Order: sequence, then structure tokens, then C-alpha cells
Amino acid sequence: MFELVASLCLIAAADVCRDVLIPGHESVSRSECQDRIRTLSLPDFSAYRQPVEPRCVPLGPTADFVDVGGGVFVHRGQISDVGPFNFGDVSNVAFVVGDRSIAVIDAGGSRKIGEAVYRAIRQTSDLPISHLVLTHMHPDHVFGASVFADAGARIVGHRKLARALGDRAESYTTSFTNRMGAAAFIGTRIVAPDLEVDEPVELDLGGRTLVVRAWPVSHSHTDITAFDGKTGTLFAGDLMFHLHTPAVDGSVRGWQSVLKDLAAIPARQVVPGHGGPILDWPESAAPLMRYLAVLEADTRAAIDRGVSLSKAVDVIGRSEAANWDLFDLFNPRNATVAYTELEWE
Repeated sequence: MFELVASLCLIAAADVCRDVLIPGHESVSRSECQDRIRTLSLPDFSAYRQPVEPRCVPLGPTADFVDVGGGVFVHRGQISDVGPFNFGDVSNVAFVVGDRSIAVIDAGGSRKIGEAVYRAIRQTSDLPISHLVLTHMHPDHVFGASVFADAGARIVGHRKLARALGDRAESYTTSFTNRMGAAAFIGTRIVAPDLEVDEPVELDLGGRTLVVRAWPVSHSHTDITAFDGKTGTLFAGDLMFHLHTPAVDGSVRGWQSVLKDLAAIPARQVVPGHGGPILDWPESAAPLMRYLAVLEADTRAAIDRGVSLSKAVDVIGRSEAANWDLFDLFNPRNATVAYTELEWE
């Protein structure tokens, strides 16, 4: 198999370059691939310098997916912070194959990861990718989205997602560029949703329907889930964590409330945003619910004792340290959010 790539270089640093996949032009032979160049319409790469014309190369790196049955495939991201060794591959990605089309749930933390996901999908099925569901605004879930937008997928997100991404675009881009390296981040851009979810939305893939639902402020301000009734699979995004310390960017109390509502969904298994990659539902939520309860209780106790925020972050949630990876990275942030939320209740 061959694919089309464009070599892109930073305008400010001409020697910092990367070959970026142009999706939708996969071919069984180099000659067929080269024929496609004649009618090629490039995505918007105007932010970069293109030193050479697009060219055909053998298929690039492919993300590993687990076939969990019934046309559902899941990739487990590394339980790690973003760095040059993982290119933002630190969150789970899934795709669901219908009779007519494919839906992807989340896209990884860079276009480079999105390209690896796209290749894996194309090796599984040649059906069109009709939808990309972005479960929330965090960059490790959305920065791979441009590959699927360029391939013609409809981008699905919370009604507040476009505003949230716009507000954080500069900080997200700067942070991930610095953490994984400028070359690896080339081609990555933020993509706003085409379909904004407020009330539940059904995505018809042919022979199966994904029900996408928006939730109140919880893990973040922009959480949505997708439910596949055919297999009883809930794609929870970061409303569900496993092994990886939960990250609160919204409301501790809101998250606890949403988890109770999620438990009522008739799912038998869940794909979490981190960990897993496939877990029994709803029993697998017990550790997350326990952590949030401890976070709330410790925060209230600190506030009642008059402990300042600067000192409280060192003790809130500390009893949970042995139960989660990356605890010292995420728990202090969670303690800060919880303290700020509960201080004036």
C-alpha cells in the first residue's frame, strides 16, 4: 500500500520538517498513487513551507487497536504525560464500523497520532469515515482531529466545544509543541465541530446507531459520550478514568452526579478516556467514584479547619496516592479545583 504525503516545514525554521499524511488517497501501487497527484486538492497547509511537491510513499506507522468484538476497535493510549517519546498518544481512541460508514471516538494528541489512527482504520475497512466524536476539549483527545476533517468526516462535539477550544487554542498549542517537539507537532491544528450537541443526537452508521449525549459540567465543561446499543458499549471519554489519576477541570460535585446518571445507561462495557481499554460497566466506575468522594471529603475538612489552599493541596486526596498512576502530577491540580469549587458553598 502507498499513501500521499506532503513535506511541511516551519516557516521560521526551514530545517524543521515533517511528512504529513494527505488522507483519502491510499493506493495499492505507487503508479496508482502517483496518478492521484494530478487531481489532488491539498488541505490548508498555508501555515507551513512546502519545499517539494506531494509524493507517494509506503504506508506509514499504524496505531495498535484491539478488536473487542461487534465492529468495535479500541486503541489504548499510554498512561503518561505528553512528551517527545509518545507524540501525544496518551488517551484512548476507538472506532465503530457500521454497514455504511465508520465513526471515530477521539483522535489523539497530535496530527501525527491521528494519522496513525487513520491508517489503522483503513487497514480494517475501506468504508467512509462519516463522523469523529470529540468527547471533550482537552488537547490529548482533539489534536489529531484535522486528519479526519480532511478525510471528510463530520466533527461532533459539545455545543460549548468550539468556544472552549478557541479560548485555549494558544495555550494548548504552545504547551504541546514544547512538550513533544516542534517537528512532531507540524500539521496539527484545532478543528471546531460541525455538529454541536446539546440534546441527544443519533449517528446512523448503517445497521447501528451511536447515541451521543452532552453532560453538565463534570470532568470538564464540554463532556459528551457515545453509546453503541448494538454491543452495549459506552464510550465515556474522560468521564471515566482507569489507572490514570482522574483529572478535574470542571466540577467535583458535577462529576459525581453525572457518574450516577451514566450508571443508568444500559451499557455492559465502557471505553474509558484513559486505561482499560475495555471495562465492565458500571462496576468499573467504583474506584473513580471513591477518589472523587475522598477529594470532596478532604477538601471540605481542610476548608472547615481553615487550612489555606497552598497547604491543603499537599493533603487533599493523599490517601489515594497508591491507587493511581501520575498521582503527583494530577492530584494537586484536582485539589485546587475542588478547593476553589467548595470554598464558597
